[in-house]
Amino acid sequence: MLSHEIFGAMTPALAAEVLEFAYQTEKKLYRAALEAVASQRKLRPVFLERLARTDRAPLMIGALRRPELSLITDNLIRHWLLGNHSAMLSDFLTNLGITNNQGAVDQLPDSVGEAPLRSAIDSLLAKYPTEVAAVYLNAFNQFNEAGWENLNALLKSDPRLRLGSVSSA
Repeated sequence: MLSHEIFGAMTPALAAEVLEFAYQTEKKLYRAALEAVASQRKLRPVFLERLARTDRAPLMIGALRRPELSLITDNLIRHWLLGNHSAMLSDFLTNLGITNNQGAVDQLPDSVGEAPLRSAIDSLLAKYPTEVAAVYLNAFNQFNEAGWENLNALLKSDPRLRLGSVSSA
């Protein structure tokens, strides 16, 4: 899944959480998202700024689901995951035996074994909300230059990891 597809498959509540996290922690990123949405919707940014954030969020979420805003959604999702869920990222990589610094790595291996991957995913799903873990794994798969085929296959076949159909357990 591409980042705009991930964003589009999130529940509205989780997508709003991603936006709110950017608003609270990285004003420049939030401003860039707001300006991109305004431009895409052919509005002046001030129109969106004058709306209450709770009223603005659905408009922004709808626009961020579009492919032309995928660079913005890439940045929003990365920022949210690294800033708000670094423990989950670190847990996943550590369970795979990959050295990391709070979920960040210099280089990923070209592949990982099937059993360790399934075990790491099961651990994530047991410890973290299902939808958040599914977003992370789908984003990781997209951002991972190594392109692990077994992760790609699991994202397509494991119903727990399908965005848009996961529970927010």
